[in-house]
Amino acid sequence: MKRSKITIVGAGNVGATAAHWAASKELGDIVLVDVMEGVPQGKALDLMETAPVEDFDVNVVGSNGYAETANSDIAIITAGLARKPGMSREDLQAKNAEIVKSCTEQVVKYSPNCIIIVVSNPLDIMTYLAWKVSKFPKNRVMGMAGILDSARFRSFIGMELKVSIEDIQACVLGGHGDDMVPLPRYATVAGIPISHFLSNEQIERIVKRTRGAGGEIVALLKTGSAYYSPSASVIQMAEAILKDKKRILPCAVCLEGEYGVRDGMFVGVPAKLGANGVEEIVQLKLTEEENAALQKSVEGIRKQVALLKF
Repeated sequence: MKRSKITIVGAGNVGATAAHWAASKELGDIVLVDVMEGVPQGKALDLMETAPVEDFDVNVVGSNGYAETANSDIAIITAGLARKPGMSREDLQAKNAEIVKSCTEQVVKYSPNCIIIVVSNPLDIMTYLAWKVSKFPKNRVMGMAGILDSARFRSFIGMELKVSIEDIQACVLGGHGDDMVPLPRYATVAGIPISHFLSNEQIERIVKRTRGAGGEIVALLKTGSAYYSPSASVIQMAEAILKDKKRILPCAVCLEGEYGVRDGMFVGVPAKLGANGVEEIVQLKLTEEENAALQKSVEGIRKQVALLKF
């Protein structure tokens, strides 16, 4: 059986840690690409030298070009500048758009049949950009955000209740930013709504912390942003696709009618991921208040997309 091939663009903290997760899960051979000479090669070699210890059997190579990425099944784009304290995701847009455009063009040149997953911020806008630049069908381009935001939501519920994280399910819709829409009504512990365990005040506090979770980590680190959780989240998406698992995961996907969004914006919603990429978009029934919050989030994405130049 032919091994899958995964390209990870950007060998910074997110990209290198994604390579680590993917290798440990033996998802396929990995090519780590970065413009910094020696960095992807060094990190790839370091990772290969852990294989005898961790007992994984895949090849990991680093490259400063894209020729070695040819015929990849999945391309994960993490390249871009990281957020600094006081910097919003939107501040990153102009600088990262140029980077993501160039990366996407190279990925498509060498792997015209791949599926692209974008991690670069601002996430929803960069995913839209990758879709337009790649000219791929919408099922083959998606962004990683909802899994991360939902994981944070689930983590905070678990911390508050002191129960196993394995029993907690939760969902976050909308853009990957301050206007994201955590849905407490759909959050459960072993199938029991969280409202059974938590007061409205506790739930609102958790929702607020979820919205600001990325910034909380940036403020603590001072010289970087989160990378363990974003990288683990994107590899969960890659695994669902490569293993055709048909998992329902919240991802940034192209909406053309779903949730009342008709103009191809990339918005975080639950989607079924399998061998064909985004195989189905799950439409939740929202209250008027939830829908209004989602539409506000979408409008924020729309305004940022309008500023794109490519």
